[in-house]
Amino acid sequence: MYKQARPHQKRRKRSGVEVREEGLIAARRLLLDGGPAAVTLASVGHEIGMSHANVLHHFGSAAGLQSALMGSMVTDLTTALDNVVELLKTDATAPRTVADRVFDAFDKGGAGQLAAWIILSGDVEHLEPVREAVRGLVEAIVGQSTDDAAPDRVRAAVLMMAVSAFGDALIGPHVRDMLDQPEDAMRDLVARILPLFLIPTGIPPATP
Repeated sequence: MYKQARPHQKRRKRSGVEVREEGLIAARRLLLDGGPAAVTLASVGHEIGMSHANVLHHFGSAAGLQSALMGSMVTDLTTALDNVVELLKTDATAPRTVADRVFDAFDKGGAGQLAAWIILSGDVEHLEPVREAVRGLVEAIVGQSTDDAAPDRVRAAVLMMAVSAFGDALIGPHVRDMLDQPEDAMRDLVARILPLFLIPTGIPPATP
């Protein structure tokens, strides 16, 4: 069925911060509707009522726009994981809740496809906003912990969840089908492993 295009906004004077915020909202909508290829400077400009040149001025390039979008998605995930340590300590169902939030961000939220698009395009230098957002996520979780070894364990937990969710978003359905596994098999596995990261002796330290 033909999908009617949204009418673009009238052009109006906006601050740089407003343009970036509106641009990222529009970019996320385009990502969910049409995948990473739909996130272009021209399409975002059409959505927010700005010229291609103006959007280019605020994001630098299409790759810059996509990396800024990826960074904002990780930042949103940080907010979604607020109080995660306390939840994991007090709520028996929390590990699955945490796993679902991370996996949903990469799958339904489009972060998996977008990350793959950025990496395969070769524009890895544009991942700096993502690096900052991931570090912010680690710091937010570490800030909820009290022991000295928490930073290493949190980094390991974030690595495990992010790589698992990324892989599951891209090839999970095919591998699960090959192995006759249920749709939530990887989420369930991560949820069962995650509590070990709260125990100082739960995960053996890395070999020097």
